[in-house]
Amino acid sequence: MQTRTLGRTGRTVSVVGLGTWQLGADWGDVAEADAFAVLDAAYAAGVTFFDTADVYGDGRSESLIGSWLKANAGSGVTVATKMGRRVDQIPENYVLDNFRAWNDRSRSNLGVDTLDLVQLHCPPTPVYSSDEVFDALDTLVAEGRIRNYGVSVETAEEALEAIRRPGIASVQIILNAFRLKPLDEVLPAAAARAGVGIIARVPLASGLLSGRYTLETTFSADDHRTYNRQGEAFDVGETFSGVDYEAGVRAAAEFSELVRSTMPDVTPAQAALAWIASLPQVSTVIPGARNPDQARANAAAGSIELPEGFDESVRRLYDTYFREAIHGRW
Repeated sequence: MQTRTLGRTGRTVSVVGLGTWQLGADWGDVAEADAFAVLDAAYAAGVTFFDTADVYGDGRSESLIGSWLKANAGSGVTVATKMGRRVDQIPENYVLDNFRAWNDRSRSNLGVDTLDLVQLHCPPTPVYSSDEVFDALDTLVAEGRIRNYGVSVETAEEALEAIRRPGIASVQIILNAFRLKPLDEVLPAAAARAGVGIIARVPLASGLLSGRYTLETTFSADDHRTYNRQGEAFDVGETFSGVDYEAGVRAAAEFSELVRSTMPDVTPAQAALAWIASLPQVSTVIPGARNPDQARANAAAGSIELPEGFDESVRRLYDTYFREAIHGRW
């Protein structure tokens, strides 16, 4: 497993981490034993970065990770959580008193005195321009509640605004073979600003890049790939990266064929993760996993070398299927 420095945190983390939205049961039911098995498998495969949020399963994901940390004292795993989505999404709710309350809950769930990394969880756009918000985050660091803070963003413009802040340690953004806009300005800006870390989320475009879905595939009613197809619950860009599902299936089939023809021993999902990990500005990429085998397969992508010309093929695929429809949106 390759490792990288997670931006201004100074921490060394695995280039393939673990996203734990699914462990909160927001992608369908996940039993507690199954969740622990996923965490165990990821760690055994070299994963040293877990990403969660206080709203994943209303804190269930954090609590599961907290129990795992207690049982694996000294693991060295860095845990990033998020805050801000427990209230109405208006800038007025992003204040120090709320931050303290949310942090207290997360610290209790995770069983730690100080949170490794806390990210604002895709807040309203005006929040990124508020000096008061970032002063409050600095206060949390001074009080010892958090070691570092970052942001999780919906758009490249929000990322660029956040990167200008001197205390920002990391930016989490959707980045995958079907969402290339961050390559234009965000990644270069993060590298230029004293090494702000980039955490790449939704790396498989909600599973499209696994190549397993067809036009007939259905998802459970409590899966966001069912209930958020048109952005009914949150930004539609979080579901299938915002691409049209039919176009996504066609593009994924072409991506899968590219992988089969150039790396026959690698799965499409592993190739998609390895491509993100090949970008030097990316600190870590955070695929989710529903079972131990998936966790191990994802982690294996952290040691895959891509063949010459693979990056150019990915960019051509994006230009063919998605650039015109989505490049200007996020």
